[in-house]
Amino acid sequence: MIELSLRRSLLVALTAASSLLLAFPAVAQVDEDAAKLLFKQNECGKCHNPEKAKKGPSLKKIAKDNKGDEKKLIQHLTVSKKVKLDDGTEEDHKVIDSKDQKALGNLAKWILSH
Repeated sequence: MIELSLRRSLLVALTAASSLLLAFPAVAQVDEDAAKLLFKQNECGKCHNPEKAKKGPSLKKIAKDNKGDEKKLIQHLTVSKKVKLDDGTEEDHKVIDSKDQKALGNLAKWILSH
């Protein structure tokens, strides 16, 4: 009797654990090398540094300000708009030169990982 009860409990626990795994989509891994290459090709490093502010905010601050919102960040990367710089001036933010949604998503994930 105890063995049957233990089996049922184990089955219930395994079913619950499986359900949780299926409920959350797998987190896509960031291709860091590809993201860094796109970042470099678009000369993002002229204004942005991973840790400290340059002409624009650090990647760490960008990640904090966007709070994991990949879509919002991709929008910022792909639509030219005026941005206010730390010195108070404004300029058009450069658009990432890529139409590849996978590459843009990867770049956004990499930035948000800071």
